[in-house]
Amino acid sequence: MKLGVVFPQTEIGADLGGVRAYAEAVEQLGFEHLHAYDHVLGAERSRHPHLTGPYRTEHMFHEILVLFGYLAAITDRIELVTGVVIAPQRQTALLAKQAAEVDVLSAGRLRLGLGIGWNDVEYEALGMSFRNRGRRFEEQVELIRRLWTEPVVDFEGRWHRVTAAGLNPLPVQRPIPVWIGGSAEAALRRAARIGDGYITQRPLEGGWPATIEQVLEWVREGGRDPLAFGIDARMSVADGTADDWRRAAEDWRALGITHLTLVTMGGGLEGPDAHAERLREALAALDSR
Repeated sequence: MKLGVVFPQTEIGADLGGVRAYAEAVEQLGFEHLHAYDHVLGAERSRHPHLTGPYRTEHMFHEILVLFGYLAAITDRIELVTGVVIAPQRQTALLAKQAAEVDVLSAGRLRLGLGIGWNDVEYEALGMSFRNRGRRFEEQVELIRRLWTEPVVDFEGRWHRVTAAGLNPLPVQRPIPVWIGGSAEAALRRAARIGDGYITQRPLEGGWPATIEQVLEWVREGGRDPLAFGIDARMSVADGTADDWRRAAEDWRALGITHLTLVTMGGGLEGPDAHAERLREALAALDSR
C-alpha cells in the first residue's frame, strides 16, 4: 500500500515559498504521491444555496495543472495526481495537451484522476453543459487516450471531432494512467469499466467493505484483471491520535487498497509548515505499526 498526501489547497496560502517548501518536505519525507483537488471557480454561497459541495468563493484553489507544471520542476520522484480534474467542464483536446505537457515536464510522473463534479455554476462559467456531463465523459476518456498514443488522430464522436491532428510532444507515459473518482454508483461502474483505478469519495450502501468488493466485481465482469486495478483511498490525519491513524490505515489495508492518501485539511492547521509537521507525525505513527 503506497502512502501519499493531499495538497492542502484551501489552507496552504498563495505564497510561492510556502508551496515550494511543502512540496519539498513531502518528497523528503518519502511519500510516494501527491494529490491536488480541482476547482476553477468558487460559487458565492448566499447566491447558490442549492449547491451541496463543500467549496465556495472563500476557499482558495491553485489551478491544478499549472501547479503541477511548477511542482514537476521542483520535485524529482513523487507522483503527481489530479484528484480529480473535472473533465467535462474542460475542452478535451486542451486537457489532453496540458496533461501530456505535465507528464513530459515531470518525466512520466502524472496520474490523471478524472471526475464529473457537482458544481453547475462552474460549468456555466466555463461554457460547458452540466446535464450531459456523464455521457460526454466516457467519450473524453476515449479521445484523450488516443491523443496520448497516436501522432495523428481521426476521431468522430457524438461530441468531439478531430480531423488528422495530434499532440506534439506526446507524453512519456502512453497512455497516462486515468483513474476515476466519484461517489455515485454510475461513477464507480465507470471506473471499473474504463479506468485504470478508482479514487474513493463516499461509499455505496453497505459501507467501504461492500463498496470495494462491488467495484472489484464490476472489474471482473468487464473481463479485466482486478490485480491490475488500483484503488486510492483518503484518510484524514487533520485531527485524532496516532492510534486512531494506525487503526484507520489498517482497516484500509485490510480492504486491499493499493494507495492511501493522507488529508491534513480541516483540522485548523495554519500554513504549509503546520501541514508538513502533521504529516511527519502521521508518518511516524504509521511506520510504528
